[in-house]
Amino acid sequence: MAQRELLLGDEALALGALHAGLSGVYAYPGTPSTEITEFIQGHPLTAERGVHCTWSANEKTAMEEALGMSFAGKRALVCMKHVGMNVAADAFVNSAMTGANGGLVVVAADDPSMHSSQNEQDSRFYGQFALVPTFEPSNQQETYDMVQAAFDFSEKYRIPVLMRLTTRMAHSRAVVEVAGVRAENERSYPAQTRQWVLMPGNSRVRYNTLLDDYARFETEAAASRFNRYTDAADKSVGIIACGIAHNYLAENYPGGCPHPVLKISQYPLPASLVRRMASECGSLLIIEEGQPVVEQAVRGILPAPLDIRGRMTGQLPRTGELAPDSVRAAVGLAPHATHAASQIVVPRPPALCQGCGHRDVYTALKEIADEYENAKVFSDIGCYTLGWLAPFHAIDTCVDMGASITMAKGAADAGVYPSIAVIGDSTFTHSGMTGLLDAVNERSNITVIISDNLTTGMTGGQDSAGTGRLEQICAGIGVDPAHIRVVVPLPKNREEMKAILREEIAYDGVSVVIPRRECIQTAKRHNAAKQKQ
Repeated sequence: MAQRELLLGDEALALGALHAGLSGVYAYPGTPSTEITEFIQGHPLTAERGVHCTWSANEKTAMEEALGMSFAGKRALVCMKHVGMNVAADAFVNSAMTGANGGLVVVAADDPSMHSSQNEQDSRFYGQFALVPTFEPSNQQETYDMVQAAFDFSEKYRIPVLMRLTTRMAHSRAVVEVAGVRAENERSYPAQTRQWVLMPGNSRVRYNTLLDDYARFETEAAASRFNRYTDAADKSVGIIACGIAHNYLAENYPGGCPHPVLKISQYPLPASLVRRMASECGSLLIIEEGQPVVEQAVRGILPAPLDIRGRMTGQLPRTGELAPDSVRAAVGLAPHATHAASQIVVPRPPALCQGCGHRDVYTALKEIADEYENAKVFSDIGCYTLGWLAPFHAIDTCVDMGASITMAKGAADAGVYPSIAVIGDSTFTHSGMTGLLDAVNERSNITVIISDNLTTGMTGGQDSAGTGRLEQICAGIGVDPAHIRVVVPLPKNREEMKAILREEIAYDGVSVVIPRRECIQTAKRHNAAKQKQ
């Protein structure tokens, strides 16, 4: 008998993967994807089966490690947030050319409305770009069922499968019926390894195969149980609802939608179903979370005179998350009665925790930077990015993981002095080490601050890949050990920090300052755990 569990979308996906015979999950933490790996790490099946579940240094290494497990014939899951797909893109796009052996599912958790991200990119474009089939669940039950189907699909066609969640799906809960646990899946090594060597002669053959298979992927999508055409009497408009948008549509029509609805949760877009709807309906409304991926595709499939509406035409907002109310307006229903926003609650922007070591770093750094006429501070992605806000106003840039060091180097190349980079310990091992190597090779005049809180703080305190070894890593890259300085960021040590910063800024070359103090949140958890012992 099926059991029922109350699960986040992330947790439903994780449990579905474990029940599908997962052998390893590879990931770098990033909201809203983090809970997938954390759920697997804490589940009894993981220890029972020896499922690999250690965090990877970044998304590219995660993708490549999972590809190796797939090569060996076992099922692997890769998890990241949407901007992590940019980091993993080289390996991901080429994995379509190598194909898969053991089932390989790549999860991208998109963040429309940029709740904790620097952009709103839509990972479905990566599926199109790489010619990889893409699955997009509409609810938590489907998330659980779909990841298992995705593993089967991956092995049927020997192709990686992309699975896309969005923030609201990942972080909302619903009751999920869970089935039995399958045995750990294992296939033999591929009989022909030729396709795994992407030399041009092999790749040309493999690319033709991939194109042929892509046509089959579309046929599969048209017949998929996750894509559904529901007919209705009022054909003045046909509605194409993708992923979680189908849920929002259903909320507005609890008794059933009066218009034909094409639910899309498996890609490539099934053109045959789209053409059927276009032939039966006077106009089309496309409802999708993220960018107008399907709307653009439909405009390419159908003849020009048909009225096609969606995000591109203003029926739905061009940016931000969808919601039941925005879908309600798009289908022409009267808005629900609402209350005005409270004027009592004062907006509370995010801020560094009280007692955070980053605070002491920025206090000292700001005082030092003010001593120079043209000091520029290049920051990175992490808790410490909040140094841009009051009361610090201590940083000038934040672009992507690792960009602090490389931008500081480029600015120094252009004559900026002092050129200072601020990066966290986890971000440094994620994407900062190669930039530091460039700076060392050219003896760039930059000062790098690796603000080490001994964890990946921004996403909840996961292990950091370089913990306890940052000095050795920097020295191995080539930084002069005499200019690798460690300090404890506390108010009582502020003058010491300032003196070190002055000295290293004055040094004509690459210097690294490591303020090291444990994240206040993980310190609280560790202390609480010790008291229970």
